[in-house]
Amino acid sequence: MRIPVLTIFYQFNPWNSTIGGIQTVIRYFIKYAPSDFEIRLVGTGSGAETSVGKWYEAELDGRQLMFLPLLNLQDDNVRGRVPTTLKYTAALLGRNFASDFMHFHRLEPTVAAVPWRGDKTLFIHNDIHQQMTSSENKNAILWRHLPQAYFALERALVGQFSQILSCNSDSVKLYQQLYPKVAERVSFIKNTVDNEVFYPLSTEVRTQQRIAFAKRLALPDETRFILFAGRLHPQKDPLLLVRAIAALNEPNVHLLVAGAGELSSQIESEIAQLGLSTQVSMLGSLKQTELADLHRLCSIFVLSSAYEGLPLVVLEALACGTPVVTTRCGETPYLLADDSGVVCEERTPIAIAAALRKVLCNPEDYPAEACIRTAKPFGARHVIHEVYSDMLKRWKP
Repeated sequence: MRIPVLTIFYQFNPWNSTIGGIQTVIRYFIKYAPSDFEIRLVGTGSGAETSVGKWYEAELDGRQLMFLPLLNLQDDNVRGRVPTTLKYTAALLGRNFASDFMHFHRLEPTVAAVPWRGDKTLFIHNDIHQQMTSSENKNAILWRHLPQAYFALERALVGQFSQILSCNSDSVKLYQQLYPKVAERVSFIKNTVDNEVFYPLSTEVRTQQRIAFAKRLALPDETRFILFAGRLHPQKDPLLLVRAIAALNEPNVHLLVAGAGELSSQIESEIAQLGLSTQVSMLGSLKQTELADLHRLCSIFVLSSAYEGLPLVVLEALACGTPVVTTRCGETPYLLADDSGVVCEERTPIAIAAALRKVLCNPEDYPAEACIRTAKPFGARHVIHEVYSDMLKRWKP
């Protein structure tokens, strides 16, 4: 008996050190896919060794899949002059990758998919309204210069989707209001965390690992670490965080910046200008397991973003027992309890520094157990299996 085919479309190579929550979500949909689905991924290649435009068998996290690199992309952590999404969309035009189920994580590539027959799902990963209308960081997404054009394109494309799933409740409401004809197809989906990778340690072991890491960096044993992890991109606004560390002015607090992207050189310049070279470490892009190790030894994970959906990295920190400090953006403020993090009401260095100081000075108010409890409903295996179960109910062989 034939099994259903799911084809996932996104502009990345899952075997590269690519940064981003969308990429992680896709990896989970592959890793935890039930055996009664065939999985295909239309992504990108990374060099001459890749046969662009051809399917080949591959394995990711123990799961077999078919992979087709649509175009070569040397580094998807950095934007080029021509947006990668535009290149990817152009490469899709004129092709037919129709299958039983199709998952899209950006709107633009679905222009090519309009004539394809099958069950299509669009995933929304940000608070769209905040993303398109915020006056801050105009370079975060090019569509912000043409919001009316974006919504016109969206209006023309939403009718093709069987489902529109958003991890941000405000975006769910917005889509239902903007597109009443498809309102019943729009629903909320939990973002997820892989508890096989992100899990807590005992207080004693956590302290041992923190001290050992401090020694590796030639820092005092009493050093406490704050972690930022993500793409170094205007959306995440890591420059704001560096300025907050300067405002915090705590010599035994050290910021770890895990990520890569177009703002790297600006961040390094800002660190030097503020005299923070001994208080900030730029770690570059890390593997998931390496990031999990950092979550487990840090005192705080911090999110300084201008807009968000529900960042997976927040769930990862909480699952490791680490409290979160966040700006008021996306779903995170709705998720956090009083004992698992602090929400900054202003996106300023002083406000973020005050929130960091509150957690650092009162760690007993943010116990690991409370953080773990907050993340518990978002376990990847359970959430992903629910989505696949719903897909099987809709399948018409």
